[in-house]
Amino acid sequence: MKPNLVIGNWKMNGDQQTNEVLLRNVLASQTNEGHLEVAICPPFPYLASVAAHLQDTNVVLGAQNLSPATHGAFTGEVSASMLRDIGCRYVLVGHSERRALFGETNEVVAQKFAAAIEQGLIPVLCVGETLDERRAGITNSVVTTQMTAVIKHAGIEKLTRGVIAYEPVWAIGTGETASPEQAQAVHQHIRGVIGSFNKQAAIDLQILYGGSVKADNAKALFSQPDIDGGLIGGASLDAASFIAICNAARINPRGTA
Repeated sequence: MKPNLVIGNWKMNGDQQTNEVLLRNVLASQTNEGHLEVAICPPFPYLASVAAHLQDTNVVLGAQNLSPATHGAFTGEVSASMLRDIGCRYVLVGHSERRALFGETNEVVAQKFAAAIEQGLIPVLCVGETLDERRAGITNSVVTTQMTAVIKHAGIEKLTRGVIAYEPVWAIGTGETASPEQAQAVHQHIRGVIGSFNKQAAIDLQILYGGSVKADNAKALFSQPDIDGGLIGGASLDAASFIAICNAARINPRGTA
């Protein structure tokens, strides 16, 4: 079984001085104990400096986005090969903010997922429903459609080489959090969809929860049998909170205390 995974998504936050202090504190807390991998996804301008801080540590580098194109006249875009070249291991794909604010469709997200795989990156496919969709009782349908777009474009084998992060849109940055039982139900559904194609792949697949994870709710979330860690937004900008979340994931590999 793969280790639990905690990814800090800094979004559009930080500066050189703040980043250095945050990383120094986070790195000082990391040990080789427990079944856990930790990744940091800073804004693009800070990838190189964060990569330098992470060198020779057990924390890895990720990026927040990528272009589906390999190269060319795409001003402002960054390719998968560029991210790999600078040392990224992970890249977020289809975050709800990319879908809602920048119009990324399921098809575009699928193309980005495939581009990441082709260059040896591990894409973190973000899926999740809005509040209206949850109230309409179509959460599972929405999540399945988002995953199916990747399966149709890249195939089930490539999908299972990535990571899936369930992030209920209504719980991102709002202070609201899906209850451990609500999150577990969707994670179980996701694993079931993958299991309909490949049972072993479903067992091995890392499925993260993202949506206002905090130090005080992380243990309850990570104790659920199908939750393998978290995609952490705001709390990743506070060293003490992020360290506590990592520790909760370290002592709770897939539902064990």
